[in-house]
Amino acid sequence: MPHTDTDTETLAIREMCDTYQVTARTLRFYEAKELLSPIRAGSKRLYTKQDRARLQLILRGKRFGFSLEDIRQLLDMYDRNGSNHAQLARTFDLGQDRLAQMRAQRDELTIAITELETELHSAAQALAAFRSAAE
Repeated sequence: MPHTDTDTETLAIREMCDTYQVTARTLRFYEAKELLSPIRAGSKRLYTKQDRARLQLILRGKRFGFSLEDIRQLLDMYDRNGSNHAQLARTFDLGQDRLAQMRAQRDELTIAITELETELHSAAQALAAFRSAAE
């Protein structure tokens, strides 16, 4: 997890890009999708501790394959003064669904890899036979 010197400092867009390995375009896109709300100081964007936490959650959600709409809805469910039970329950449900999808994709890939390996083995044997016949 990226670390900054203090919990209260703001980061400029370039610092956010460097810290989280994202592009400025990505940050502006997330802002346009209402996932991030940096402080505007003239033409500068300043990202708070909350923005950094939200970006970490966005990036984790994307890595897991959640849609941006799902991520936005989950972030919007956060309640600083609440138990966040609803947010956690919804995250759990989405995570369960995504895990099932990922496992199905893995199984399909395993089958495709096995079939391709078989085809390549057959092709290698056929090529070897052609080479032997040509000699």
